[in-house]
Amino acid sequence: MITTLSQAPDSIVLEPGQSLRTSVEAGAWLQLAEGRARVVSPPGWFGETVFMTESLLEEGDMHRLPHGGWIEVSALTPVHLRVHAPKAPAMAAKTAAPALARPVMRFVRLLTGW
Repeated sequence: MITTLSQAPDSIVLEPGQSLRTSVEAGAWLQLAEGRARVVSPPGWFGETVFMTESLLEEGDMHRLPHGGWIEVSALTPVHLRVHAPKAPAMAAKTAAPALARPVMRFVRLLTGW
């Protein structure tokens, strides 16, 4: 049985044979508190080919999802999985990075004559 949710809950409990498809944000962490599960990553592109990676998680494992999108979690044993959203300050630092780069870019332009 596969359940589909548009947004990942903080905690997921699955019985063996159950699967969950859910959307996660880029930078989210999965923590397997109990059991054994297979996680299929969000689709990505390699050249002109779509691919998805598959990871096997054991009890206590942490798995970071660098790209946002839809994942599928399948329980191989009874599973308790926690989903940790990306930290807000990390996202704020990414948006502030272009502003920090401007003085450097001005300096490079002065040196190169752009």
